[in-house]
Amino acid sequence: MLSIWIKEVRGFLSSLIAYVVIAVFLLAIGLFMWIYPSTNALDYGTAGLDTLFMMAPWVFIFLISAITMRSFAEEKKSGTIELLSTHPVTDWQIVLGKYLAGLTLVLFALVPTLLYYYTIYKLGSPVGNIDTGATWGSYLGLVFLGSCYVSIGLLASVITENQIVSFILSTFFCFICFSVLGQTSELFANVGLEYAVEWLGIEHHYQSISRGVVDTRDVLYFLSFTAAFLGITHFIFGRKKW
Repeated sequence: MLSIWIKEVRGFLSSLIAYVVIAVFLLAIGLFMWIYPSTNALDYGTAGLDTLFMMAPWVFIFLISAITMRSFAEEKKSGTIELLSTHPVTDWQIVLGKYLAGLTLVLFALVPTLLYYYTIYKLGSPVGNIDTGATWGSYLGLVFLGSCYVSIGLLASVITENQIVSFILSTFFCFICFSVLGQTSELFANVGLEYAVEWLGIEHHYQSISRGVVDTRDVLYFLSFTAAFLGITHFIFGRKKW
């Protein structure tokens, strides 16, 4: 698994795609944080990174879909998936190696945003007047969110040989899982399933953990969600690799 992880990370970092998508992510978040009047952190009057944690899940949908779209699709299209399958690694090691590589790139994209935290920390009146607990809880939420998106992206990549199709499917699935379930939960109010449907959506748990309180139920949800999608990816990969 370690060899797969190293191979994937090197492959990403040796291509222009990784740098472009990470740069676009940072540029987009920077524009929302400091430029656009409606979301400008300087106009809020309070020291916080609300804009970052509000916009990042949406930008992540496109960022992570772009990162993961080549994971299996390119291997199958180029024929290297058969060569990879002959190496002394199990299907699970291949899937987990690619998953960890995708999550690593997500962390690479998040690290530069710590500069925003430092800036807000210094701009606070007095200096340091920022809700540190909620901030780190929100960062943890973004990591868990990224984990879910990566698992979705791998599933989208394993079911097609076309990277563009993989990107579109991943974007669609991430959008459904993050927002649509929560937004449509009210439709089930008459049958008493409103909360259950909302609970299934990622946004409910992301907002919960972003308050700075790490609830075991939210952590278990993220871990179970990721494990479920990785399990489906493993099943499909095992069926289609030959």
